[in-house]
Amino acid sequence: MKPLLENDRYYHIYNRGNNYENIFIKEKDYLHFLKLLEIFILPVADIYAWCLMKNHFHLLVRIKEEKEIGYLNSKNAKSENPEVKWATYLLEKPTKEYNRKPNVLQQFKHIFNAYASWFNINHPRRGSLFEFNYKRKLVESKKQLINLIVYIHCNPVHHGFVDDIIEYPWTSYDSILSDENSFIDNVRILNLFDDKENFKYVHRTKMNFLNQELNGLELE
Repeated sequence: MKPLLENDRYYHIYNRGNNYENIFIKEKDYLHFLKLLEIFILPVADIYAWCLMKNHFHLLVRIKEEKEIGYLNSKNAKSENPEVKWATYLLEKPTKEYNRKPNVLQQFKHIFNAYASWFNINHPRRGSLFEFNYKRKLVESKKQLINLIVYIHCNPVHHGFVDDIIEYPWTSYDSILSDENSFIDNVRILNLFDDKENFKYVHRTKMNFLNQELNGLELE
């Protein structure tokens, strides 16, 4: 049986709030989720695109090859600080201190459990935050990969939150176009579109199509 998340494969991962409840309410919620992405997911996956909506999210990731995944410090296994507990380091070979690798599936469970616990404390509530176990769909071609990046960035337009992608702050669109450091490898992603201008053109074309649909216009 194949593993649920295979090394060196691309996946669209998404989930929504229980009973369509909001999972992001304040700015600090969005920021905390992004911080947890860095802590839990970056050690085991490259993030190609993300979008955080009020009651759901989308991620596009490439699960790293085994040799790309660093070793964890076993001595910090019980640390209350996730940045310490889940820090990984690429080593030529494991050492007595750094001798185990994070489990990919567990890392995704950790981020959602960690965020749900944090959210319930900061917005006094109890019970499940997410509606179901996160969904994951395998991406099987370069064309599908490119389409998913655009789809994820255009999600706020699709749901009628904004008319233009640049008006919505909680996607990776700006990070990919920016020269500032982020946890996304923008050079690798822009290469899929050839350059920045084509990246913007493809997104703009899709966005205009969505706006026409939202306005009830007939398309040829």
